[in-house]
Amino acid sequence: MPATKMARKRTKRAPLSGNAAKSAGKTDRRVVRTRDVLGDALMALIREMPFESITVQHVLDRAGVSRSTFYEHYEDKNDLFLSDAAEFFEAMSTALSKHGDKSSRVAPVCEFFAHVAEQRQFHDALIASGKIQDLWEMGEEYFARGIEQRLAELPGVPAMAPPRPAALARAFAGALFSLLSWWIQSDPEMSAAQMDELFHRMVWSSIGVAPPKQAEQAKLSKRFVKI
Repeated sequence: MPATKMARKRTKRAPLSGNAAKSAGKTDRRVVRTRDVLGDALMALIREMPFESITVQHVLDRAGVSRSTFYEHYEDKNDLFLSDAAEFFEAMSTALSKHGDKSSRVAPVCEFFAHVAEQRQFHDALIASGKIQDLWEMGEEYFARGIEQRLAELPGVPAMAPPRPAALARAFAGALFSLLSWWIQSDPEMSAAQMDELFHRMVWSSIGVAPPKQAEQAKLSKRFVKI
């Protein structure tokens, strides 16, 4: 997660009515910019002080945004935090599907793990603030949905009747975050690419899909999906 933001590319909210279509682009840019500034401010503050000590006023002072503008978008600081997290996890968990990835991976494990490792200071600040468990639980929900989507897309995956795909996706998502917690906290010698391979060999053996050949796996290990 970036030190100043968990989601560089935020999700635009679609208008409820087509009547807003003409002004939607300009309005969306203003909304996204405001959310970006507020998200940046909160994430920077999390690195400096415990989450419970941060007030909405702290965020407003850091972002240079008025109180009325803040409450147009969020209920409180927790709403802001969870909104940032949701947008990040939605983008990351569906990245392979959205980018038309041709590999047999079900999640961008290498990219996700490398991203967390690069922002170790921010990760540690979340642990100190007592927010990491809430974050990981949310991430598991999003990755479970993203993995279930990938299972339906991948060629060669045996047909599975409900609820087996959902159950497997949930199990794989849980394993992913369990591995991430172990990997980032124990600081092992395994790289993010090696963790990706370890995770996916478990997935492939569980669903009866042959793993790619070594040459193909080497290419996959070097590929980074841009979120």
